[in-house]
Amino acid sequence: MNAPGRVTEAIPAVDTPLDFEAVFRLYYARVARLIGRVVRDPGRSEELAVDVFWKLWRNPRLLEENIGGWLYRTAVRSGLYEIRRQGRRDRVSHLLGRRESPPNPEQVHTAAEEQKQVRTVLARMDGRRAELLLLRSSGLRYEELAAALALNPASVGTLLARAQQAFRKEYIQLYGER
Repeated sequence: MNAPGRVTEAIPAVDTPLDFEAVFRLYYARVARLIGRVVRDPGRSEELAVDVFWKLWRNPRLLEENIGGWLYRTAVRSGLYEIRRQGRRDRVSHLLGRRESPPNPEQVHTAAEEQKQVRTVLARMDGRRAELLLLRSSGLRYEELAAALALNPASVGTLLARAQQAFRKEYIQLYGER
């Protein structure tokens, strides 16, 4: 008796033409399940399983090898590659600050309203404090802020804290507590 999970189907000799459809029917479900265990996404695992069989179809010389072993090796490699690819995509999206899904119209409207409110508050503030907040929000470090605004580097932190307090006070005065 065969061990569970072992495939010992008879593969025809090299001189006998192999029926690709029969191989597909025999192995597809197993290959898809194997990839599914790796990627944890049933839909994507089915797509990758089809890709594995597409590779087999495009390369007829592979039909001369141990087809089951080749399919399982290729399935595992395909699943591992998909995990790596997804990890790279997630890291790049995170680094670029991209969201997974595009914002809906309500989110776009809310963001536009918040930007309008921030611009209004900044316009009502002292020019130097508004400049300090804008430059800091652009990613400048304290040393760069001091050089850009001709400030003492030791006082940038204090001036920035005061600018933030002034912003908060003006915002609450105009729009109330959130």
